[in-house]
Amino acid sequence: MPRPHLAALSLCCLLLPLGASPDARAADYPAEIEAWRASRIERLTGPTGWLTLAGLHRLAAGEHTLGSAAQANIVLPASVPACLGILTVADDSVYLRVDPAATVSVDGEARTGLELAPNASGDTPIVEIGSVSFFIIRRGDLLLLRVRDSEHPDRAAFAGIDSFAIDPAWRFAARFEAYDPVKQIPIANIIGLVSDNPSWGAVVFEHEGETYRIDAVAEPGDEQLFLILGDATSGHETYGGGRYLYVDAPDADGRVDLDFNKTYNPPCAFTPYATCPLPPIQNRLDLRIEAGEKNYVGDH
Repeated sequence: MPRPHLAALSLCCLLLPLGASPDARAADYPAEIEAWRASRIERLTGPTGWLTLAGLHRLAAGEHTLGSAAQANIVLPASVPACLGILTVADDSVYLRVDPAATVSVDGEARTGLELAPNASGDTPIVEIGSVSFFIIRRGDLLLLRVRDSEHPDRAAFAGIDSFAIDPAWRFAARFEAYDPVKQIPIANIIGLVSDNPSWGAVVFEHEGETYRIDAVAEPGDEQLFLILGDATSGHETYGGGRYLYVDAPDADGRVDLDFNKTYNPPCAFTPYATCPLPPIQNRLDLRIEAGEKNYVGDH
């Protein structure tokens, strides 16, 4: 999302009217939302979806044994050999030395050792052994080992997601008010880290005579804005850590199609092994948004 385009919206969008989008009441609107929900469930329950997470381990400097043995420093799922190998962490380097009795692969190629730390582009090798895979993620100054298991019981036990009834009244023709310069907003995540994130502006809408603002975050080149929000249903009907919503970048007139029927639960509603960002205080709305996903009631 190039900055000049967004910055240019800061004045022209102030005169745009707000309110429910006229096409929100089209006959095919419920079918559109149902299709979106089905696609969302397909991604969530897929072989690399959030329901496959099986571990998240902070990596301190030094050597760490890993495998399915209870005495391993990093305990992996039971399908993995008792002794898989040793991770050596030094500064930003993470090296995996595989036990001679074990076999792992990366992109289908057998490996006996490799560097796992993300490169300058953030790419990291994904190590696979049977249904289990693991890789390094970075959160601030922390390096963590994320573990997936495509045969995780949570996939089979998925109980579906209850949602509010589809209601076109929760779809708005909102406006985008750009920040110039771009604002850095602190966002905490569920594991206690706080980081500054670039906000190009706020999505503004009106409901029952009141005006509400949601700071949006995005990186340069993004085609969508990411909204992290809480509301008066958070911790009650909906997940206590807030909900997420993507919206397309504003059009040339600064209009944003804001559809709360597509508001969804963060990964932390389904697994203890995610690192979800939480709503910044200005995005905790004094409003009951009775649209989108409700809290997940399945076991995790």
